[in-house]
Amino acid sequence: MPAPPSQYKARKRKKGDSSPTISNNELAKSDKEAGTQSPAFPLVAFFWPARQNTSQWVILPLVLMVVGLFRWCAGFWGYSGFQTPPMHGDYEAQRHWMEITTQLPLSEWYFYDLQYWGLDYPPLTAYHSWLLGKIGSLFNTSWFALYSSRGIEEQLLKVFMRATVIVSEYIVYIPAIIIFNRKLSQQRGVSKWESSIALTAILMQPATILIDHAHFQYNTVMLGSVVASMSSLLSDRYMWACVFFVSALCFKQMALYYAPTMFAYLVGVCLLPKLHIGRFIGIAVVTMLSFALMFGPLLLGSLYDTYRGISPPLDIIDREVNPLFLQILPYIGSNSYHYSLLLQLTQSIHRIFPFSRGLFEDKVANVWCAIHTLHKLNTYPIPLLQRVSLLATIVAILPACMTISTSPRKELMPWALASSAWGFFLCSFQVHEKSVLLPLLPMTMMFGEDGGLGVEMRAWVGWANMLAVWTLFPLLKRDELRIPYFVLSLLWAYLMGLPPISLDLYIGKHAKKGGIRLSTAVLHLGFYTIMIGWHFAEAFVETPKGKPDLWVVLNVMIGATGFGICYLWCTWQLLLRSGILQEWFEFRAKMNKEKKREEEKRPSTPVPNGSKAKSLRSGKTPKRS
Repeated sequence: MPAPPSQYKARKRKKGDSSPTISNNELAKSDKEAGTQSPAFPLVAFFWPARQNTSQWVILPLVLMVVGLFRWCAGFWGYSGFQTPPMHGDYEAQRHWMEITTQLPLSEWYFYDLQYWGLDYPPLTAYHSWLLGKIGSLFNTSWFALYSSRGIEEQLLKVFMRATVIVSEYIVYIPAIIIFNRKLSQQRGVSKWESSIALTAILMQPATILIDHAHFQYNTVMLGSVVASMSSLLSDRYMWACVFFVSALCFKQMALYYAPTMFAYLVGVCLLPKLHIGRFIGIAVVTMLSFALMFGPLLLGSLYDTYRGISPPLDIIDREVNPLFLQILPYIGSNSYHYSLLLQLTQSIHRIFPFSRGLFEDKVANVWCAIHTLHKLNTYPIPLLQRVSLLATIVAILPACMTISTSPRKELMPWALASSAWGFFLCSFQVHEKSVLLPLLPMTMMFGEDGGLGVEMRAWVGWANMLAVWTLFPLLKRDELRIPYFVLSLLWAYLMGLPPISLDLYIGKHAKKGGIRLSTAVLHLGFYTIMIGWHFAEAFVETPKGKPDLWVVLNVMIGATGFGICYLWCTWQLLLRSGILQEWFEFRAKMNKEKKREEEKRPSTPVPNGSKAKSLRSGKTPKRS
């Protein structure tokens, strides 16, 4: 008996499933004589067999497994503060926050023992630490025992802490990167094959892996929330963009690097091309509700602790270091219901924004540390430095904010965010080395757009990433992370076809075809040469007596110069792509033409011979009648 006909119908081939076009991103080298094509750089070669309609359900899991493997291997090495008592490092800080959030009442989180890694991040970081601490306590309660667990360095605890970074990243950061990359590629007409290559390049970014998975941080939770906000903007979902961005701000205050640009863009879409009052009100209400939701548990918990008779350990020292609360203390009574609310709110804000710490704490490749090398800035009062830093930051971010507010287009947002973040990194107050991840994020995300993997874009974004990870070397060296640094940075350079592994991006037929400028090639290759020479000098040449930090200072000076160039390039690309420069040049050309026409139409009045001769003898110009 013949089998019944199958009810299965073949899936119709979508437009995006067709064979990829690789001309815009220049992912293939053509051999006209042989009539064949070859991969343009090694990362493309890994995906070369999958370019013909391979399912993304096959490619994506493989990519996620590979990038996860590199993250886990980076964690085999040491971490920040390993075997360096008494303060240890960032690893101990994160563990200590899990300790205090799980062992203390909520009202004491921002007050407890501030001299030993006191909590100085926004509430969402505290909630995240509480959740991880509760999970870790299920395995071993001694890991987060109050006070007695300080400086603990058990191997199983290290495994747990490393795993929390990876799980947090795979819950927040990586899904946000995948969604944004897919949406961007769909809107720009990039094939899924090219999109997968861009996704791998983004996820293999060495600086992020080294800081979060080797040095130890949870930066990708904040960065993932920012990417989710960017993805919502691509879909014109402004309310969700506000929710995700407020989440980023409430996880790490470093997300403020993006805040002026986000604000300017949202104002622009509310005003242009016509006024949208409902959209403006919706954005304002959702933003306030999001902040209330983030700070709500902290404030309500403080009220509940007050009701139970639990007060924060506030002594004279704490009162002196909380100027916000001192200013409002005369106007409120200690028995009023809002006393604990204002105390908790002002203390958290005071801890989140540590203006009393000075302009910078460590050597970081920004403007102030570079100037401090030549002229000591610590001789000036901190309030003056704060004002100067604020003014310089406003000037640096002004071009991006003005451009994106007058031309609120989705394709300009990565450029505006990169320009704003570079301006903050170079000029703002209390910058850390790891803050370089913020301007790198929108720059690296541009790999996913049309032409993002082309010669010019790959050269600039690749150079910025290699320069950034190079400036992180002094920090990583202190943590004995030299081997992960060299392996991951050189691996990424190999995959992307960058120096020092390959010079094809700047020299050869492919570079000429991609339109790489001679000035760009000279600039980038010069920096690569300096970075390589610096590594050899740092490794084999002793510093002169009295200058033990010579190589670190040179790293700062060179890095600050390079980052300044990155800022100028991102700002120039933003202005160029927005059309503002073209409109200005067209306006100037139009004004010059009108001026010439007026001069040609203006009649010439004859001058009498006598007056002309007299004027020539006297040297004066004759007056027109």
